[in-house]
Amino acid sequence: MLRKLYDWTLSLAARKSAEWWLCFISFVESSVFVVPAEALFVPMGLARPDRAYRYALIATVGSVLGGIAGWAIGYYAYELVARPVLEFYGTLHKFEALRASSGDAILLMLITSGVAHLPPMKVVTILSGAAAIDIWLFIGSAILARGGKFFLIAWLLRRYGEPIRGFIEKRLGLIAMAGAVVLILLYVVLRVLL
Repeated sequence: MLRKLYDWTLSLAARKSAEWWLCFISFVESSVFVVPAEALFVPMGLARPDRAYRYALIATVGSVLGGIAGWAIGYYAYELVARPVLEFYGTLHKFEALRASSGDAILLMLITSGVAHLPPMKVVTILSGAAAIDIWLFIGSAILARGGKFFLIAWLLRRYGEPIRGFIEKRLGLIAMAGAVVLILLYVVLRVLL
């Protein structure tokens, strides 16, 4: 089923309404959807490299707005919506432990999630709202993480074109994960030293 969803998302790149779909997919990915926006963004950027930065901006705006929606769900509807679902799946205690962690740890998760999808963006946006992370700090972090990633991909697409596609699809996730690990280690080292 996930492969069909991925293929459907990929097929949207050929439509005249692709930019609207990119904004929509970027929005829902940050709060409820499972397929990353890159599945649509990369083919669009390869088809029209001259618009890669425009697509990066659209994806960033959609993603940040979706993140704000996820934050609002966590902040305003945690008890009503998120808590019963977490109880049903038996993951409430894990989520509550994360919720009780420091705001710095949650912001670090927001950045690693925005860059490498670890943990999934939708989890961190809802967690940020549930933990009452300052909305402006949340928005700034989301812009840096998501915008940084989308604009880096746009630059790669403009610079290297089709040959970079395999690299993006296979190795960019690993590089982003390595960057996330470095950020986490840096955070831990600074916490221990300070």
